Amino acid sequence: QVQLVESGGGLVQPGGSLRLSCAASGSVASIYAMGWYRQAPGKQRELVATITSGGSTNYADSLKGRFTISRDNAKNTVYLQMNSLKPEDTAVYYCNALRTNFQRYWGQGTQVTVSS
Repeated sequence: QVQLVESGGGLVQPGGSLRLSCAASGSVASIYAMGWYRQAPGKQRELVATITSGGSTNYADSLKGRFTISRDNAKNTVYLQMNSLKPEDTAVYYCNALRTNFQRYWGQGTQVTVSS
């Protein structure tokens, strides 16, 4: 089992920045990749970014250049730095972990609201 705890969400003005954190615990040695997804009201959950244990990253095309995913393997934590935030970035952001046995785990989600 893997447990994921997200933090760092909140209210920010357009153009501002936030950094989300996701700490993993449990069977962390078997985690192959971690990532962030988001779900806006009335929309499907969508990929934001992922990062493997080796550091390879993947981003949603529309977010490249504004969002950066990183990982601290020693702390079993993944981060999402979000810059130049727009109102359309408003969503619940979910942390995700994929184990080598293809089991997938989700955090509880953290709300990000971009509004003036």
